[in-house]
Amino acid sequence: MTAPDQLYQEIILDHYKHPHGRGLREPYQAEAHHVNPTCGDEVTLRVRMHDGVVEDVSYDGMGCSISQAAASVLYELVHGRPLDDAMARHEAFVTLMSERGQAEPDEELLEDAIAFAGVAKYPARVKCALLPWMAFKDAAARAAASGADEGGAVVKRPDFDGTTAATVRGEG
Repeated sequence: MTAPDQLYQEIILDHYKHPHGRGLREPYQAEAHHVNPTCGDEVTLRVRMHDGVVEDVSYDGMGCSISQAAASVLYELVHGRPLDDAMARHEAFVTLMSERGQAEPDEELLEDAIAFAGVAKYPARVKCALLPWMAFKDAAARAAASGADEGGAVVKRPDFDGTTAATVRGEG
């Protein structure tokens, strides 16, 4: 194993063993639950936004070290950032995963997420790494679209693909 690969593995294991942002918190505006049917990984992710800023991201889940570490890294990269910046980081991570380790990642933008460059070489594990990021994208879109104020009524919006359920808090 090369020195960078070993460092990346250590970063992933550290986020898995000492997760950042774990534990579902209230208040929140939108929630997304995603499941990877091929391996059974699950994540429930909540988002709260205010004035175009991701004020909070909280999550809970079960699964492999890759999916759980990816959720921890996601929290670090998007919490407290403007939604546009958070979505740019989302897109950079998706690109990193789709390049199969061939592209040079933007370390300044991705920070600890560059550790997943090695994971991108294994197609079966890419879905694990992307799971919380896709849940974030869904929850953030729902929160932004709802225009909800905190404390509004709860509206359930199940998706029909069988892998996602969402809760959006909105007014009446």
